[in-house]
Amino acid sequence: MTLLSEYYVPGLHIEDRSIKVPLDWAGHEPGHGFDGESISLFYRVVTAPEHVHDDLPLLVFLQGGPGGSGPRPLGPSSDGWIEEAIKHFRVVLPDQRGTGRSSRVDTHVIEGMDGDGKAGAAFLKRFLADSIVRDFEHLRRTEFGGARWVTLGQSYGGFLTLTYLSLFPQGVIASFTTGGIPHVPADAAEVYEHTFPRMVRKTTQFYERYPQDKERVAAIADKLPTTAEVAEFIGKLTDSVLNPMAGTDVEHRLGVIAGMAAHGFPLMPNGDPLTVERFQCLGSDFGMKPSFERVHWILDDAFLDGDGSASADSPLSDEFLTKVMNATSSRPLYWPLQEFIYANGELETPICWAAQRVRGEHPEFAGDIRPLNFTGEAMFPWMFEQERALRPFKPAMDVLMEDTHFGTIYDADQLARNEVPLQAAVYFDDMYVDSGLQLDTLSRVGRSHYWTTNEFEHDGVHGSVVFKRLFNEALNRGDLEELF
Repeated sequence: MTLLSEYYVPGLHIEDRSIKVPLDWAGHEPGHGFDGESISLFYRVVTAPEHVHDDLPLLVFLQGGPGGSGPRPLGPSSDGWIEEAIKHFRVVLPDQRGTGRSSRVDTHVIEGMDGDGKAGAAFLKRFLADSIVRDFEHLRRTEFGGARWVTLGQSYGGFLTLTYLSLFPQGVIASFTTGGIPHVPADAAEVYEHTFPRMVRKTTQFYERYPQDKERVAAIADKLPTTAEVAEFIGKLTDSVLNPMAGTDVEHRLGVIAGMAAHGFPLMPNGDPLTVERFQCLGSDFGMKPSFERVHWILDDAFLDGDGSASADSPLSDEFLTKVMNATSSRPLYWPLQEFIYANGELETPICWAAQRVRGEHPEFAGDIRPLNFTGEAMFPWMFEQERALRPFKPAMDVLMEDTHFGTIYDADQLARNEVPLQAAVYFDDMYVDSGLQLDTLSRVGRSHYWTTNEFEHDGVHGSVVFKRLFNEALNRGDLEELF
C-alpha cells in the first residue's frame, strides 16, 4: 500500500492511501497487472483509536453520486453510520474515480479534449459503475490480501452494490444499502416518470409548511427570464461574442456577461444567468432533511428593499443570488453522468435527455405556472449551454445522448441467484429512488431483505439509527456469522 499520511481527527484514526488503476478496464482483470494509461484511486482507512492495532473485518463505503467522493469525517458522530461502523470494522472510504483525490475530473480536464465530443464521451464512459466497481475489486485483491469485505452503499452506492453483486459477488461477505436499489432493468425515463409527479407533491408540502413563500417564489420567478429567452438573446449577439460561449475565451465570455447584465438578466456571482428553470432546481434538495428549511431561508434573503417582504419592484439581493448559485451548483461529474447511471449494456434506444423528454409531458412545470413547481434531481440540456462549469462538457454530452453502447452494470440472472446477504433500507417517501421500484427489484434478488420506513428521508443513513438497525438485523439473522 502507498501510505500518504497517517493522523487522528477527534475520535478517529485515519490513513490516507492511494493506488493506480487502469483508466480503461477493457482487457484487464482486477488484481492483476495492467498496461496503458492509469489514474489514481485514493482511499482512506478509518478506525476507532482503540482498534488501530486490531485485525477487524473490512467495510467499504460506496458513496452516493454519481460523481461523489468519500466522506471527510469531522469525528465519529459527524456521519452517524461511521460511529456505529467503527465499533465493528475497519472502514474503507474510497474516492470514486474522477472525484476527490482520485484523479479528479473537472472543466480543466474536459476542455483539453477534441471539439467534436467523441474523445470526451469515450472518456466519461470510463467513470461509470462498471469501472468504479472494478477499481474497488482491484483494491480489495491487491491492497487487502483478497480479504472479502462488507459493503455499505448509500443512494448511488446502492446502484454500485448491485453492480458489485453482478460482477464480483465472490468478493463480498454481506451488503447493506440505504435508499439505493435501482430498478432492474434500468430505464432513465421510467425514473423521471415517477420523479416529476412526486416533485409536485413535494412542492405542495413546501408551500403548506411555509405559505408565505408561495408569494415570494412567484415574485422572484416573475423577475427571471426563461432559459429559452436567454438562449434567444445570446443568439442575437455577434458571432465574435457568441462562439466562445461554448469555450473558455475570457474576453468573449466577459462580453457575453456584460451583454446579459445590460439587458437586465439577473446574474449570479460566477456570471451565470439566473433563469426560472435554474431557480426551480432548488427543489433538488427536497428529498433531504431539513431541505424545506434550507430553501425557506434562501428565499428569506431574496428582496433588497424595505423589510425584505416579497416585492415586484425590489431588486434581488446579492446574498440571495450567491445562495442560489451555491445551492444549484454541483460536483463536476454529477450532472454529466446523471442519466448514464441507468445505461446498462447495449441500449435499444439512446437516452436522449430523458428528464427533459419527461418534463415536456408535464406542463405544470412551465416557468409561468403559479404557484411555481420546483424540479428534483434531473439534468436538462440548457445546463450545458448556460452554466459556466458545465459548458465544456456539452460536446461530449451531445455524443453520449445518442450513444447506445455502454458497459454491463447489472446481471439479472446473477442477481436472481445471488447468495450474498443483502439488507436494504427502503425509504417509503424517497424522492430520488422510487420505493415501489426498489421493492420490485428486491423481489428478484436472491437473499435480499428490506426494511421499509417513512421515518427518514433519502439521507437517513447519516443519522444514528439506520445503519445500526440494518447491522443488528443482519447480525441476528446470522448473515455476519463469518465475521462475528
